[in-house]
Parts: sequence; C-alpha cells; structure tokens
Amino acid sequence: MTNPPAADRARLALGRVLGVRPAVVAAAPGRVNLIGEHTDYNDGLVMPIAIARCCAVAAAPRDDGLIRIVAADLPAPGNTSEYEFSAPPPDVRGRWQAYVFGPAALCAARASGRVGADVAIASDVPMGSGLSSSAAAEVAVATALLAMWRVRLSPLGLAQLCQRAEHEFAGVPCGLMDQLASVFGREGFAMLIDCRENLVEHVPLPAASEAVFVVADSGVRHSLAAGEYAARRAMCAAAAGAMSIRSLRDACEGLIERSALTREQRDCALHVVRENDRVRAFASAMRAGDLRCAGAQMSESHASLRDLYRVSCGELDTLVCAAEAVPGVFGSRMTGGGFGGCTVTLCEPDSVAALLVALDTALRGAHGNPCRAFVAKPASGAHLLVQR
Repeated sequence: MTNPPAADRARLALGRVLGVRPAVVAAAPGRVNLIGEHTDYNDGLVMPIAIARCCAVAAAPRDDGLIRIVAADLPAPGNTSEYEFSAPPPDVRGRWQAYVFGPAALCAARASGRVGADVAIASDVPMGSGLSSSAAAEVAVATALLAMWRVRLSPLGLAQLCQRAEHEFAGVPCGLMDQLASVFGREGFAMLIDCRENLVEHVPLPAASEAVFVVADSGVRHSLAAGEYAARRAMCAAAAGAMSIRSLRDACEGLIERSALTREQRDCALHVVRENDRVRAFASAMRAGDLRCAGAQMSESHASLRDLYRVSCGELDTLVCAAEAVPGVFGSRMTGGGFGGCTVTLCEPDSVAALLVALDTALRGAHGNPCRAFVAKPASGAHLLVQR
C-alpha cells in the first residue's frame, strides 16, 4: 500500500524533531456527510463516507510516562509539546494538542504498566472545513497507540474512546458520527448510521462512471467549540424536554405542533424530524440507483439547515445555488456543522469540469474567495501502515 503524504510527513517529523524511528504508523480518514446533519446528537440517522484524505500518526514507545508530541504541519516553536500522563490533565481546550493528548491519555489509562510515547502527527484533512479533521486526528492517534501498547479495543469502542476525548479534552459535545465514519469507512460504500443504537450499515454507492460527489471548500473556517454548536445542541435538548421525550429521534411533526415550544425550539425539532426522513429516503434512492431522488433530498436538506436550523452562511448558500444551476447536477448541500466549511454536490461525472468552474466563479464573484474543490472518493477507515 502506498503511504499517503501525511504519513511520510509524520514519519520524517518523528525522526527529525524527536530523534526516534516509528514503531507504528497509522492513518485515519476525514469524512464527508452526504446527508443527516445535526441529527447524530439527537439519536438520529446520518449517512457519511470516509474520504481519501487522512490524518497520519507515527509513534515510538517510551517507558517514563511522558508523551512528546510534534505537529509536522505547524512551524516551530509552537509545534511541540510534552506532558506526563500521571500529572493532572492539562487544559488544552481550543488547542491542537487536545486532539492528540486527549485520545493518548485515554489509551494510556487502558495500557499495562507505565507507558509513554513519542508522537508525530500530520494531516491532509483541512482544519475547520467540516471534513472532520478532529475525528481523523483522534482516531489516528488512538489506532497507533493502542497497537503500540498492545491494547485490544473493538471498532465501536475505538470510536467511543475518541468521542470521549473530544468531549473531555477539546470541550466539544459532539455526537459519534465523525468517529464512526473514520473507523468504519469502506471503499465504494456510504455508511448509514443509527446514532441511537450505534449501528453501521454499509450502503453501496453508484460507480464513479455513473455519479460522483464533489466537495467544495467555502474558505470560511469554523470552530465547533466556539459556542454555536453547543447552543444548537442545548436547544434540541430543551425541545425534547419540553415534549417529555428522550430525544428528538422520538418526535414527530404532530407532537411538535401541539407542544409549547419556542420558535427556535420548534424549528430545530422540525429540522431533525424531517432530516431523519430525508436520510431514509436518500439511502433508499442510493440502493435503487435513483440519483434524482437522492439529489432532491440533499437540496431539501440544505434549505432546512439554512432556514430552520440556521447554520449555513452566505458562502455556503452561494456554492449550493451555483452548483444546482449546472446541468448534470442532482443536488447540493452544506456538509458538517455549518457556519462555514464545505458543500457536497452529487453530479454526473461529465459535469465535474463545468461544476468546478461555476463554483469558483460564483464564490469569487460574490465573496472574493477562490473555491478549492475535489471529487470525494469513498475510502477505507482507520488502519495501520507500519507496525514493528
């Protein structure tokens, strides 16, 4: 298997900066969520794919309880850190170290004896783009260290450990979708995930000769720890509480209309209920090869995220509008937490060239930003590249 570029950078950084050879090298992909946004933390349904852009970790063992970390893609001197596992956990919220030390500390707690590590990390997943760079980092770190320390953990357990790390160390109350996608990805398939039962069903996608997914970066960076994400999650919890149900997975439109909800609570609840229905319809359309139906679900999803959940922005709306005007496009939507990041568009392969031009022209014209876009190919989940 050819190493991804991030793996080569991590391996070089481990030697050049920390002066050691890797015992393990692991890679974990980012993801694009095709449909099912802000439903994961409401016990709902989502349908992501892992993408062929990954975070890679190279690691070597220590026996002194220390972890030394180098971020290969950052400039010195702020690209290195050192922590002691037995000391009180450092406050790394809002810093890149959270996505390395967090999963490392949880893995160390499962290992036998006094363990330490030298770790180098590099990533080809753009940060803040809505492609789950944080989960890719967490899963890559945990995959490498669990293997190096000979700790067995199920794939679901790996995803849950990384979610816990994001909650406790990064301060982001995320759902489990991103970690599950990074662990369970499979080439040629999307993942239909039931976030209440943590069940993953692999749904075959059309051949690349029939349809492709194009990801377009708005250039607007977001931070899910900045407050809006947590505010939407709290709004959903409040709406569920007002309806005396476990979560919005258990709501229906009739119950929402009968309940004493604020306008914001009502809108969030309606989005979640309808989005779960759209995920089901999208999955059925993919199985049947009905690309027009699938695309319609994507476009409806974006309108709901824009108008009801209110997590879109001008740049994302511009990209979606431009995409939907291109012949051969079936549908388009924002993807990820929102407030920036990327869109994902389902289109015919012969339409890709025209789509890329239209996206770049629209974004430059309306907002002055160039548009970086690529065809997202469904990729495999986390895996070891080297283990000695």
